Amino acid sequence: MRIDLKIPSVGESITEVEIGEWLKNKGDRVGKNEPVLVVESEKASVEIRAPESATLVDILKNTGDTAAVGEVIAHLEADGGSAQAAAAEPRRTVPEPESPRGDGADEIGGDGADRAGTSNQNVAPFASAATTGPANQEKAESGTGPSERDAEIFQARDTTAEQVQDAEALEELSEPPPEQVRPSQADLETISARPTTTADRRDEVVPMTALRRLIAERLVKAKQNAALLTTFNEIDMAAVTALRQSQGDAFRERHDVKLGFMSFFVKAAVIALQTVRVVNAEIRGSDIIYHNYFDIGIAVGGGKGLVVPVLRNAEKMSFAEIERAIDDFARRAKDGRLKPEELQGGTFTITNGGVYGSLLSTPIVNPPQSAILGLHAIQDRPVARGGAVAIRPMMYVALTYDHRIIDGREAVQFLKQIKTMIEEPARMLLQF
Repeated sequence: MRIDLKIPSVGESITEVEIGEWLKNKGDRVGKNEPVLVVESEKASVEIRAPESATLVDILKNTGDTAAVGEVIAHLEADGGSAQAAAAEPRRTVPEPESPRGDGADEIGGDGADRAGTSNQNVAPFASAATTGPANQEKAESGTGPSERDAEIFQARDTTAEQVQDAEALEELSEPPPEQVRPSQADLETISARPTTTADRRDEVVPMTALRRLIAERLVKAKQNAALLTTFNEIDMAAVTALRQSQGDAFRERHDVKLGFMSFFVKAAVIALQTVRVVNAEIRGSDIIYHNYFDIGIAVGGGKGLVVPVLRNAEKMSFAEIERAIDDFARRAKDGRLKPEELQGGTFTITNGGVYGSLLSTPIVNPPQSAILGLHAIQDRPVARGGAVAIRPMMYVALTYDHRIIDGREAVQFLKQIKTMIEEPARMLLQF
């Protein structure tokens, strides 16, 4: 029985996807619910699975092609059909080279075509005098090589050329050597501007994926449509670092997940958003929408680019639940297995450039949100403590916000609240 493999609905408002990697070749057997290919939408990579155990008999769309939702992209033959008898056929076939012929026809200059498929009429019709021997005389008699008269002409030409070269060489030796002239700056610039002919200087054209195109469009839109401003602060990470060192092993043993820094910042952000509500708001037309829930987007690096899965109702999550969710997001983002609904919505975003070594940055707001918190690398730096200089593990934090609804005073208050919660983590338990 023939089964049509169609593009399913992969998210709200998405009508078209890009064909990614085919996980199966034409002629391969696939089991029920086994992944057949990956498609790229504007929000995530999605695996398309086989509805039944079958054989892939026809591929209608290649990698890089676009397909509409509901469009047929391949045909399957259910088990028991005629496709089982068909031999597996790879998507690309490479022709096998012909075996060499023993009559010398595959050699350049033979009686037949050379190995590149070039006939003898493309080979130079004359040889130099050094090639005139018994074998060539035999070819001259048969009409396939240079004649004896041709050989004499070329021999005379070569002799004359040698005499001219010798005369020129003697003339050069008799002349005094020219003075060494230092090249001018213009000459040097002309030489340096000459294009090189190195084979390594080549360009590679790779089409942007649907996800990368969406990222580009949203970032440009955010810069054009919002009055973005960034304010900074620094946080002493000593207290959180000590807490992780003292309680990290017990936390992992009980919850089977590592206690990271991100759960502390998510908890601190929720408290700060409850205090400075406008940072958790958005502009919709001429209205300001204040959200009374806290869906925190966590930017993670995926296999196809940066994605922002969302922790729903983060205010209700424990440290362990936050860490497990972030760990799951990170693993599935690398494999391109995040669901479209996990990337939608969000009222506030946290991005951690510190995992890549970033010391300071100005992140861009993820619209329609109004703010984003940027975390950075922890570095030991000298700071003033109690009238003395101390070396402390310090982190710069940045809040980029839409100045249309968030004033500088509110942005500073928000960052100071984050700083207080991280430097005194006990406050997160007491909510003050």
